[in-house]
Amino acid sequence: MADSDQVLNNNGDLATFVVHVKYRQHSTWQGEVVWAEKGKKKSFRSALELIKLMDGALEANIEEGGA
Repeated sequence: MADSDQVLNNNGDLATFVVHVKYRQHSTWQGEVVWAEKGKKKSFRSALELIKLMDGALEANIEEGGA
């Protein structure tokens, strides 16, 4: 298992998201996701909502010419 410094020093090609799962209820996750490059933080209530948040961020990044 990687230590936290090694994980924090890795970045994705398109974007880097830090996911903090606070709870697991009703067979899904609830928590917060941070878009590392932009410093934006959003809460999510399900794994599907998490995926939609990350997908929307990637689409916005591509439209801005970020990748």
